[in-house]
Amino acid sequence: MLSSADKIRLYKQMLLIRRLEERVAESYGEQEIGGFTHLYIGQEAVAVGAISALNNDDYVISTYRDHGHYLARGGDPKKFMAELFGRETGICRGKGGSMHLADVENHFFGGTGIVGGSLPIAVGMGLACSYRDDDRVVMCLFGDGATNQGVFHESLNFAKLWNLPVVFVCENNFYGIGTDVRIASALTEVHKKASAYGLPGYRVNGMDVLEVRKLCDDVVGLVRGGAGPALIEARCYRYQGHSMTDPGRYRARAEEELWRKRDPIPRLAASLLSAGLLSEERIAELEREVDDVCEEAVAFASDSPRPALSSLYEDVYNETYPSDPHA
Repeated sequence: MLSSADKIRLYKQMLLIRRLEERVAESYGEQEIGGFTHLYIGQEAVAVGAISALNNDDYVISTYRDHGHYLARGGDPKKFMAELFGRETGICRGKGGSMHLADVENHFFGGTGIVGGSLPIAVGMGLACSYRDDDRVVMCLFGDGATNQGVFHESLNFAKLWNLPVVFVCENNFYGIGTDVRIASALTEVHKKASAYGLPGYRVNGMDVLEVRKLCDDVVGLVRGGAGPALIEARCYRYQGHSMTDPGRYRARAEEELWRKRDPIPRLAASLLSAGLLSEERIAELEREVDDVCEEAVAFASDSPRPALSSLYEDVYNETYPSDPHA
């Protein structure tokens, strides 16, 4: 059972992700941010609910829509914004950008621009946990489009064969770029794909952070206890297009309006208000606190230096590898 303080913390975390993403959109329009940028607006309940069910030393690996995952894992908003601005103070010194955030200190092993690219890496991390015989769990987050990649099936198969501690979380927002899942997948109920490899499959309302958290508490506990891998399908919706350059005209207006009525942030706010855990005044105060964090993050990014040109030649090779291949 979550405490009142935990529920409020989940609310504030979702609100922070939403407000930071809105500032990312503004900064992109001002050409402070370049390249492909995939916003997480609308899906906050999945990242916050799922990742909050983990221990601090569990592993998380992401997809290219990784902003919310990084922040939910405890990432620094200032370093986040500086990374998107391509600045030296970014979490990856400005070299990773939107799709390649990584924070090893928080056991967040980053996003990838390859659809489904994180799946086999997560399996490898799970294999390492198994070899070490520790009680860590790996959580791998990906979109519905990845479930039609061959590597999805290979990863689930291998994870089950070796009984690895991996929680596969599919954020099913129903569109792979602009392609509706109903015309891209013969089986649209993603959680049922787990049965082909003997994994348990679960479906959850990805627009309700408390439901996501409750299911992930249960599933992570089972996986940590030695039950083997599991697949969770969190049904959610992204309010923006696939990326900042996508106007999203392939979706019906009525569909968008329906999902906006299910927005996870006001949904939780209303629940906390009705339960007497928050007042209107406290909600306004939390919003001001979050806005202050966002302002500080943008100012920090704007004031930070760009990487030196010489840094192009850094982080290319493993410097610990002997220069003489025969050494």
